[in-house]
Amino acid sequence: MGDWGFLSTLLEKVQSHSTVIGKIWMSVLFLFRIMVLGAGAESVWGDEQSGFVCNTLQPGCENVCYDWTFPISHIRFWVLQIIFVSTPTLLYLGHAMHIIQKEKKLREKISTPGGPQQHKSPKYTDESGHVTIKGNLLGSYLTQLIVKIIIEAAFIVGQYYLYGFIMVPMFPCSKKPCPFTVECYMSRPTEKTIFIIFMLVVACISLLLNVIEVFYLIGSRVRCGSKRRAHRVTSAENPASLSEHDKDTKHTVCIRVDL
Repeated sequence: MGDWGFLSTLLEKVQSHSTVIGKIWMSVLFLFRIMVLGAGAESVWGDEQSGFVCNTLQPGCENVCYDWTFPISHIRFWVLQIIFVSTPTLLYLGHAMHIIQKEKKLREKISTPGGPQQHKSPKYTDESGHVTIKGNLLGSYLTQLIVKIIIEAAFIVGQYYLYGFIMVPMFPCSKKPCPFTVECYMSRPTEKTIFIIFMLVVACISLLLNVIEVFYLIGSRVRCGSKRRAHRVTSAENPASLSEHDKDTKHTVCIRVDL
């Protein structure tokens, strides 16, 4: 299995631009998927092909039966799952970094002596280093969550159709060039079943966290919209009470993360 250092470094940067639930999802990904996959699962499946034995001496039969039983190794399947699930998050990171750099340059132009005074003010960041998830950034964040939900669910269903969720000790095989239906055996099926169930549970937890985060973002956005509408109604009924502080609250957005 390859080095996870580069992917881990990128995903750590995403934590600075995520909600609390997003940070929990990232911790689950690091601790219970990447670390477990690298530390334990790879050694458990190290004898996957060498320990696959069939009761025949027909040349090529064992290889054909192994390929039919496991079209892709569990380890490689989980590596692909982690990479595909992480890709939407990395795309969101690219979008967030692009917006942050644009607004950083914009703030520098505004603060420059003799710079444009009527320039559009930054929308997503403030001077203290806070990022506000709203507008296009909120749309990008929600999109990557929905894509992750679809990918995660697809891999869970795909694993079920490829292998099931229990590693059986014996596999009957009648593929050519086997002369008859042979019986093939996998080493340590119970230990491998434990890892399969563990990775399945972690995948379901990650899927649930993504669903919760979608509802959290939508709910936060709805509450913010309700507060702004109530503030506008109150201000219209009593214009004299609209101070400078009240004007600023119109621009307050609930979903904010620290850099």
